[in-house]
Amino acid sequence: MSGLAAVTTILNVTTTYSATTPNSQIYKQLDLFGDVLERVRSDYVEQPDDAKLIETAINGMLSGLDPHSAYLNAKHFQDMQVQTRGEFGGLGIEVTMEKGVVKVVAPIDDTPAANAGILANDLITHLDNKSIVGLTLTEAVGRMRGPVNTEITLTVVRDGVEDPLDIKIKRAVIRINAVKSRAEADGEIGYIKVTTFNEKTHANLVKAVQKLEKEHAGKLKGYIVDLRNNPGGLLDQAVAVSDDFLDKGAIVLTKGRNLQETQRSQARVGDITGGKKVAVLINGGSASASEIVAGALQDHDRATIIGTRSFGKGSVQTIIPLGGHGALRLTTARYYTPSGRSIQAKGIDPDIIVEQETPEEIKKREERAPRGEANLRGHLTPEGGEEEEKSGSSTFVPKETDKDQQLLYAIAWLLDKPTDIKAVRREDAEKAAKEAEGEKAGGDAK
Repeated sequence: MSGLAAVTTILNVTTTYSATTPNSQIYKQLDLFGDVLERVRSDYVEQPDDAKLIETAINGMLSGLDPHSAYLNAKHFQDMQVQTRGEFGGLGIEVTMEKGVVKVVAPIDDTPAANAGILANDLITHLDNKSIVGLTLTEAVGRMRGPVNTEITLTVVRDGVEDPLDIKIKRAVIRINAVKSRAEADGEIGYIKVTTFNEKTHANLVKAVQKLEKEHAGKLKGYIVDLRNNPGGLLDQAVAVSDDFLDKGAIVLTKGRNLQETQRSQARVGDITGGKKVAVLINGGSASASEIVAGALQDHDRATIIGTRSFGKGSVQTIIPLGGHGALRLTTARYYTPSGRSIQAKGIDPDIIVEQETPEEIKKREERAPRGEANLRGHLTPEGGEEEEKSGSSTFVPKETDKDQQLLYAIAWLLDKPTDIKAVRREDAEKAAKEAEGEKAGGDAK
């Protein structure tokens, strides 16, 4: 690595050799780092662990870039590989880091965390009564994992609840069943819930459609693809799932600083549904790979997107193995929908907006702690600037199907049946927003 860096420096240095060139400045900063490191090693009150010092320094550098870049030591790298294969030991929660504590994006259905009552937007402050302040997200996740059938106590701060909650959870083998399916409306609608994008998502989706087609042959009129609270996952799986519903055209474009990071994925002939109507459900918990699928099907008019604005994570992370030293998870590109839209910190706006009726306590919590990429500290700003930021929305989905207004509306829409569920078309919402903004501007001028 040092040899490669030296070659690169030589190639980029101009004949001026100014003391103020970027290369000389970075070496001055590295000298400063070396001075601090040696002072810590020689004078700190206790003998520090050299490897831990370097690992912490690397993590600090990466966490200062954006919320999604991180260093994975050998153990955490192995854990990540296991997780993308769809099976790992742990609690069953998707998390992110916010203000020094772990924030729950969503508990995974039918896992110890979900069964114990962990909720989206919960803030985890302690693990077994030990504060997680100062830990990276990767380190905190590593501590939550452990041998099956062992217990861990999570201290949770929840909006609307005065005192922190201590929730004891027994670890289990978490098998991520990426795709769940069932028939709705007496077999006329195929419902497919995609919970994550791991290595098995595309294959499981194909199997689910084949099973529904076989069991309800000649009766199925359309499909609902539920991406609500799906935090994303593997880019190639998002491309494959999009391709399952498309016969041609672009799926996603990724653009990075380097030419090799700029790629376009194209659909191949073959729609596994045979061209049936498709509705895609999204909400504030639909992120990353979920947004790639929703954006591709929306831009090609292959599906109608129903629900509320998505999370707004429009960046791609590349896993770069570092030999026996783990791996680097680095944000290397932004992605764009087929029409060229970047959804970074903006999200996907549904074609038909259907707000879920939310319990008052959850509504208050989400108002106090709005979610979305735009609310994460250090996030990449949209290309149009911060004024375009608007990502995120409610993540609440009722467990009872008869109370799930977004699902019920999608069924009615696919069957062309009337419904009294309140819905607003995107163009009408945008028009109303512009009119309200104009009225405000006029009032300010007066």
